[in-house]
Amino acid sequence: MRQLLVQVPQGCGKTVLEIAKACEGTNLAQFEAAGIDRPLDLVFVHISNGKVETLLDQLQDVPDLSFTLLPTGIMALHPPADAAPDQVTNVEERSPLEIFLSGLQSTGSWKGFLSYAAIAGVIVWIGLYTNTVYLLVAAMLLAPFAGPAMNTALATARGDRQLLQHSILRYFAALSATIATTALLSWILQQQIPTNLMIDSSQISTVSVLIPLAAGAAGALTLVQSDRSSLVSGAATGMLVAASLAPPAGIVGMAGAIGRWDLASNGLFLLLLQLGGINLSAALVFRLFGLSTQGARYQRGKRGVFPVSVGISAIVLTGLLIWQFSSSPHLERSSRAQRANAQLQQVVKQNDSVQLVEANVRFTRANIQGQNTLLCVVYVQRLTEATRSAEQIRADLTQSIQSRLLQDFNATPLVDVIVLEAPDAKS
Repeated sequence: MRQLLVQVPQGCGKTVLEIAKACEGTNLAQFEAAGIDRPLDLVFVHISNGKVETLLDQLQDVPDLSFTLLPTGIMALHPPADAAPDQVTNVEERSPLEIFLSGLQSTGSWKGFLSYAAIAGVIVWIGLYTNTVYLLVAAMLLAPFAGPAMNTALATARGDRQLLQHSILRYFAALSATIATTALLSWILQQQIPTNLMIDSSQISTVSVLIPLAAGAAGALTLVQSDRSSLVSGAATGMLVAASLAPPAGIVGMAGAIGRWDLASNGLFLLLLQLGGINLSAALVFRLFGLSTQGARYQRGKRGVFPVSVGISAIVLTGLLIWQFSSSPHLERSSRAQRANAQLQQVVKQNDSVQLVEANVRFTRANIQGQNTLLCVVYVQRLTEATRSAEQIRADLTQSIQSRLLQDFNATPLVDVIVLEAPDAKS
């Protein structure tokens, strides 16, 4: 429930009260006040979130209307006293107007916005350069990517071309600041090779598209839900959005500075994937909860903007997925390595002379003799009843694993089988 303080010329307060009663307002109050240049009527209205838009729409004809909308939830209790539990648990989503205005309030100034993007770039660079994962988490909290991403989706749902252009500009400005900061630091400190965390973070899975779709939906739900009905904080969902953007932006800058264009292309792919996925899912959630091109106190929306923007987002996602699956395994190395590990373990299980201890499978850098190199390190334990020597077992497993992987994967498997012996019980 929301509280509104409605300010109208003296004599119009009664009209406001009647409209508020028709919209099921509760705990209504009116009193006179001395305005700056004339007497006024002030009316307090407590109304359901779902009725805010209707109330404001019906108040449009009242002359010289102004109002204050309190952004926090209100517990408006009224007789009978035993109905209080039902009154406070009847929580609704925010009104479309409040959703839109709260998104606009998150824009902030350009100076602070770009400063946070640059600081996040410094933290991302340190985390990637020193292989420190918790610093990436800190950078996700600082990165200001969630605001423009959500405003882009709000502009799409509202059909606001002006806000859409402004939000996209802020989105790419923040990314550019982060990328430029990481590239500059790598150049100043003369970084020569990528770190392990850079390589691991650049690995793309076949299900990577689900991350921006989930992040966009979660961000939109955070703006839609009332304060006390949401169990997830805005910082958490903002971090989810930044989690899918901050590390790839850092990788693009650092990889570009050291000339690793294969890693830079992976990061660029992820950034474009996030933009399309977040905008698509968040805009659809906003439309599902009532945001439309026209509403009370909002007449700037154009009907054609929503389908065009959503269509472009869908086309971008489709094009990126086609690119991903047509260039296997370059843009799906994480998933392909996992599948290769499963195939490898099946081969080991079929051998009756050993038992699997551990298997590590990963793609290495792409510029080894122009091939996709799949590095496989396998630890097996020779069974006590086995009659074959360790060298024979190693040679047979190496050949079997390479033959299996060559059939299903567009990669060159380099296999190292390590045969371990259990200690002699008699010694």
